[in-house]
Parts: sequence; C-alpha cells; structure tokens
Amino acid sequence: MIPLSQTIIQADWDAPDNIRTLITTRMGGYSLPPYKSFNLAMHVGDVPQSVEQNRKRLGELLPSEPKWLNQIHSSRIINAADTELQADADGSITAQKNIVSVVMTADCLPALICNRQGSAVAAVHAGWRGLLAGILEQGAEQLLKLSTCQKEEVLVWLGPAIGPNHFEVGDDVRQAFLARAQGRGQSHYESIERCFAKHTKTSDGQNKYLADIYQLARVRLSAIGVDNVSGGHYCTYSEADKFYSYRRDGVTGRMASMVWIDQAEMQPELIKQQREQ
Repeated sequence: MIPLSQTIIQADWDAPDNIRTLITTRMGGYSLPPYKSFNLAMHVGDVPQSVEQNRKRLGELLPSEPKWLNQIHSSRIINAADTELQADADGSITAQKNIVSVVMTADCLPALICNRQGSAVAAVHAGWRGLLAGILEQGAEQLLKLSTCQKEEVLVWLGPAIGPNHFEVGDDVRQAFLARAQGRGQSHYESIERCFAKHTKTSDGQNKYLADIYQLARVRLSAIGVDNVSGGHYCTYSEADKFYSYRRDGVTGRMASMVWIDQAEMQPELIKQQREQ
C-alpha cells in the first residue's frame, strides 16, 4: 500500500512554523469501490471497519484524535477543545496545542484559518448554504475574538473543492447571494455577480449558472477585511483520481482537511519525516 505521507496535501500558505495542516486525498486506504480507497466518513454507507482502519492509519500522523463533526450546512462553529465528538456544527476552533480541528468534504469548500501569531486555528466546512449563511466570516471573526489579533493578521487557506467549470447552480442560488450583497456597496455587489457565469449547456433548459465557490469565499472574506487568502487551485469534480466528488459520483467517500497548533514534544510522525528530508 502506498505510504500515506505520499498521498496527502499540505496547505501552501504563509502560516507560522508551529501551525500544522494535513489534507487527505482519496488515495492510500482500505475502502472498496465506490469509496476507494481512503474514505474517512462513517455516514456515507461505507463498511465501518474500513473507515476505522483508515482513521487509524490517519491517526499515526496526528498528535490527537481529530474532533470529527456532524456537518449540517450551517454557520455554527464550536470550540474543538470543549466539545464531544460528532457535535452538530460546520467548523471548530481552538487555541490549545495538539487539538486537531477537522472538516470533511467531497465538493464543498474546506477552509483552514490561523493567525500570524500561531496562537489559534480553525477548520470550516462551506457548502454554498454555509457560505451564504456566513460560515467563513464566523470562522474569521471567532478566531479574532479568541486570539485578540487584527484582521490583517488572519490567514485563510482554501482547500480542495469543486471548480468553477463544474459547480452548476440554479438562479435561486445566484439571487440569494446577490440579495446578501445588497447594501454592501456597488463594488461588492458586482464582485459577487462576477462569481456566477451563465451556463448554456444545461439539459433541462432552465437558467443555470457556473459558480466559483473559491472566488465567492474570497469576496465574502474581503468584505470583512480578511484579504490574506491562499489556495483554491484544485477541482474535486475533474480530478477523479485524487478526490472524491459527490456531484460527479453520488455515492462516494469524503476527504478531511485538518489544522492544529504544534507542540514540539508531541511532533506528528509526518512532520518528523519532512524535517529529516
């Protein structure tokens, strides 16, 4: 079996040295088709024993058990250090070392957040409903409160999500985002409007648009003064060998995006390997 350290992704952002990230792909696990092979979700119909094996393998690279969430497409973010596993929420935040904040996705947008001081982190799951409800703004603002840093000190990394050439939405979704943009200035409204391209190749003849979830995230964050945003270069739909995609496959697994504050004496094995290279 391929070493897990060769299948994962690290966030490419300007985070402090003590901030660790780990983003899984669909490769390197025990699950059988259609979940092949590193599915980490218990709720998608996969054999529980396979998921447990995958999570056990993942745990070898982490300082503690991730704070798994029951994601509900909300704007709710909880403190990862104070909650039980499987809490109903779409993000978690912590200022404690070696507490792993995690979200699972298969087209929705995972966002990892930290500050330049390296004293607080958050992981957020943003489907279009959560994005519309302000989940990213909630994550940034809660991190500001928890760490008492300034907005320009907040860093965000946008992980693997469905790309702008494949994220088809109805006009109702477009209108909902435009309605939220009302009253925030013409520039902001037009920036949101540009995130939706008219889609003419629909099979049902209805007005459909191709939404750029990455750009929507950047515009919404910029509106609250958070501009240091990295990532947004993958497409879960088109990169079938690397990522799960609910829109592409229907029945499928989930990847995980994780972030934590490192404690030197409990260094994850993955970081040890990287430092030895």
